[in-house]
Amino acid sequence: MYRRLDDLNVSGERVLVRVDFNVPIKDGEVKDDTRIRAALPTLRALLERGATLVLTSHLGRPKGGPDDKYRLGPVARRLGELLGREVRYTPTPGPASTEQQEFVAAAPPGSVTLIENSRFDPREEANDPALARVLASYASLYVDDAFGAAHRAHATTEGVARLLPNAAGYLMDAELSALAKLVERPARPFVVVLGGAKVSDKLGIITRLLDLADTLVVGGAMAYTFVAARGGSVGKSLVEPELYHTARRILDDARERGVHVLLPLDSLCARAIADGAGASVHPSAAIPDDLMGLDIGPAARQEFVAALQGAGTVFWNGPLGVFETPPFDGGTMAVGAALAALPAYTVVGGGDSIAALNAAGLLGRVSHVSTGGGASREYLEGRVLPGVAALDPAAS
Repeated sequence: MYRRLDDLNVSGERVLVRVDFNVPIKDGEVKDDTRIRAALPTLRALLERGATLVLTSHLGRPKGGPDDKYRLGPVARRLGELLGREVRYTPTPGPASTEQQEFVAAAPPGSVTLIENSRFDPREEANDPALARVLASYASLYVDDAFGAAHRAHATTEGVARLLPNAAGYLMDAELSALAKLVERPARPFVVVLGGAKVSDKLGIITRLLDLADTLVVGGAMAYTFVAARGGSVGKSLVEPELYHTARRILDDARERGVHVLLPLDSLCARAIADGAGASVHPSAAIPDDLMGLDIGPAARQEFVAALQGAGTVFWNGPLGVFETPPFDGGTMAVGAALAALPAYTVVGGGDSIAALNAAGLLGRVSHVSTGGGASREYLEGRVLPGVAALDPAAS
């Protein structure tokens, strides 16, 4: 079992905090600060207890070296605004460069320093021990609050944790506690709502959740692979023919286990993904050859919403249509509103699902919003998360 933040005595200590500040930046400004805000409780608690903070995060996918497009300067500015204090930052060749080491060494007690993008150093993703040792030299304690990166065995998520006394931050702990409620005696009935584009992206989670769920609701483009696998005509809808056999097996397994699977009875269809594209409603198993399903239809919407009523636990991952483009947002918004109104324990994971709820002003009305899409999926699939395993007190 991992230590929690409150288990550490941080007064007068330098603390290296792995945060997830992988946020969208445009024209030098942070466009969505959700992940930055999520780290504030941990950072504020550490500062209030007398710690000096050195923060590390990745941003985007730079190709193994400095790239001005992925520098963390805009993040430091936004974090400073949210904290109401200076966040020290200087552009350097990398998180372990001589320049960076000198800048960290000069940090005054009680300050906050954000070091340069961890992925500017190719040794980060290789979990190189030499890089981990340099990062560990910046502090006497390590706190991991980056659940979104916990499924990666990188130097900042796994390597450093094995070199310093460590603990999980508040966000990390909240994520793990919330997801544990889904797999350890969830309140019944347990309804899982899955959307998104591809069955292949969700195979692991579908297989695991068939052992846990009472009802599986499938929408989004991935539903058409199931519909087609059962012999339906889905027009030009996105499908994965190579997974038809797998889709049939999943449906058979669900039937054997008594899991009720709902596929969309009807779909809102069009020739193109565009507002005003002449959308029309058709049975999901009888979509005209020149059309594609882009959202669940009114009958499916009614059935999906009804399936949520009386649920004890709900997990939702993935939009049910092309919600970014009206009118194909109706199904996602309707299910999101129904979920937000439930007295059940509700968990939403995945960037698109979160964005849809945020657009509808419903984000604050669910029990837990998971910031880690890939990490959430792998946890629910039953995989060991390296960034969490390294927080075991015996590992440091």
